[in-house]
Amino acid sequence: MSLKDEIKELENKIEELREFSKEKNIDFSKQIGELEKELEKKYKDFNENELDSWERIQISRNPRRPYTLDYIDTLVEDFVELHGDRLSKDDHAIIGGLASIDGYKIMIIGHQKGRDLDSNMFRNFGMASPEGYRKALRLMRMAERFELPILTLIDTAGAYPGIEAEEKGQGEAIAKNLAEMFGLKVPIVSVIIGEGGSGGALGIGVADSVLMLENSVYSVISPEGCASILFNDSTKAAEAAKSLKMDAINLKSFGVIDDIIEEEPIKASGIPGAVPINIVEDDETFLERDRPKPDDYNLDIEKELENKFDELFGSLE
Repeated sequence: MSLKDEIKELENKIEELREFSKEKNIDFSKQIGELEKELEKKYKDFNENELDSWERIQISRNPRRPYTLDYIDTLVEDFVELHGDRLSKDDHAIIGGLASIDGYKIMIIGHQKGRDLDSNMFRNFGMASPEGYRKALRLMRMAERFELPILTLIDTAGAYPGIEAEEKGQGEAIAKNLAEMFGLKVPIVSVIIGEGGSGGALGIGVADSVLMLENSVYSVISPEGCASILFNDSTKAAEAAKSLKMDAINLKSFGVIDDIIEEEPIKASGIPGAVPINIVEDDETFLERDRPKPDDYNLDIEKELENKFDELFGSLE
């Protein structure tokens, strides 16, 4: 019997015992608790040993995984979003601003995807343009000036490859970020929370410490793109994924990343297309927040800074 079958059988046993306990009004909480502990161990074994690269890619792309704004809402006590690159416009695929976590003042920057068509169009599916990378660099320079550590959250299929982005210097913007991030005099921690796609990820991913969530991926090319080049067939993406070795376990063994952040175990019965337990649950709340609002296009950035910067960061001690 495979580990996946063992897990399904154990899940069924627990459910049957719960129903029997309820029906007969008999307390089986101790037995159920022991079975749940055993099930938790099997979930962990499954996640560590049975999930292959392609399955982890599907998990990393799941739209119910937390995005940058979800982490900000959950972890950050105060957040003042800063907009624009001071050269062209604001790129909504990159979120950034001043924040504090457990009393520590930081600059946080990350990719932001959407969860429906409207929010994905607004966020450009998390694929940043040159304006986004220039905005990120502007915020990093600000962080250095005020001696704030930088946290970046990476989740993008790649930098936006459109004609307009190329005309505005996509490659130059990313290259400049790489060069300057190497020289910043404040600590930088980068966490890959979903997809870490090519230069789009590296544009905010040069750091003193690079971490990956257990079910995130990091690669120079997508499996579909790799399969199209190697096999002239994008349907062989699963085969390409194995060769790319883009999962956290392989990348740590190669020394590409520094450490892996464990996630809640994924229920084997949900593979493929499994949904992590640490998902966003209130779809409407998050969809409403992700959708564009009129104020998103007409923010008085300087006024917002004037009103809130002193309140949150009056003392940088």
